[in-house]
Amino acid sequence: MIEARHLRVLRAVAATGSFSAAARDLGCTQPAVSQQMKALESSAGTPLLIRTGREMRLTQAGEALVRHAAGILAGLTAAEEEIAAIAGLRAGRVRLVSFPSASSTLVPAALAALRAAHPGTRVSLVDAEPPRSVEMLRDGDCDIALAFRYGAGGGEWDDLTVRPLLTDRLVGLVPEGHRLAAEDTVAIKDLADEPWIAGCPRCRRQLVDVCEEAGFTPRIDFATDDYPAVIGLVGAGLGVAVLPELALDSVLPRGARTVTVEPPVRREIVALTLPDLSQVPAVAATLGELARAASR
Repeated sequence: MIEARHLRVLRAVAATGSFSAAARDLGCTQPAVSQQMKALESSAGTPLLIRTGREMRLTQAGEALVRHAAGILAGLTAAEEEIAAIAGLRAGRVRLVSFPSASSTLVPAALAALRAAHPGTRVSLVDAEPPRSVEMLRDGDCDIALAFRYGAGGGEWDDLTVRPLLTDRLVGLVPEGHRLAAEDTVAIKDLADEPWIAGCPRCRRQLVDVCEEAGFTPRIDFATDDYPAVIGLVGAGLGVAVLPELALDSVLPRGARTVTVEPPVRREIVALTLPDLSQVPAVAATLGELARAASR
C-alpha cells in the first residue's frame, strides 16, 4: 500500500535531486529518506529512481507517481482540513426528524442556540411521527430522530442511543360551554359518552387503551395529526380530546378549556441517534441543545 508520507518524500527527492537535499527540506535525516524510498519502491513493485553516482533521476514509473502525487496529496490535505473543521464544529451537517409538537416547541430554541454557538453547523428538519421517524434513523435517512412513547416501550430502541428529554403529561380538552369545563380535574370515565377527536395513530391507540381501562370504548368522530385542528374541532363543540401539554405550548386553545385528566397519562419524549453518530461533534452538540431546550 502506498502511503502519503512516502509520496511526500518522493516529491521532495524529485524536486531536489538527492536524498540529502530532500532530507534538509523535510527536516529529517538522509537515512530516513532512503528507508522511506525503499519502502515506497517495495509497495510500488518497481524501481522509481535511477541512481548514477551523485545524480538521481526518476524512472518512468517514478515520473507517473510524482505526477499523481500532487493531486493525491492536495486531496488529502483538503480532506484533513474539512475533517478538522467538522470536528471543531466550524462545519458539519445534521439531519433532524421531529414530530410536530416538538418541532414547534423544543426544536426552534435548540437550533437557535446551536446556530449562535456553532454558525458553521447546518441542520435540516423534516416532520415525521414515530415509528416512521425511527425507521428513517435506522435506514440512514436522518442523524437524530425526536420520538415519544407511552410506557416502558419493551426494548424497541435497544439498538439506539437514547437521550431522554422530558416527560409530557396529557391534558383533557373540552369546549368552553361543556358541563365539565369549570372542573380542575376530570376522571376520564366521566367523558365516556362524549364524541372524541383523536390525534396521530400512536396517540389514538393510547387513547383507546386508556379509555378501555376505564371501562368504555371512545366514540371517535374525528381523527387528525394536526393539533390546531384538534383544538379547533373541540372549540367548535364537536367533541372532547386529550392532548400532550407540549402541543398546547405553541397553540392558543380558543373556544376550549383544558382540564387535568385522571388517571394521569404521560409520554416520554426522547432524542434518538445511532451509537456511532452520537460521537460525531455536530450530532453531539445538537443533542445537547435539545436537552437544554427541554429543561427550560
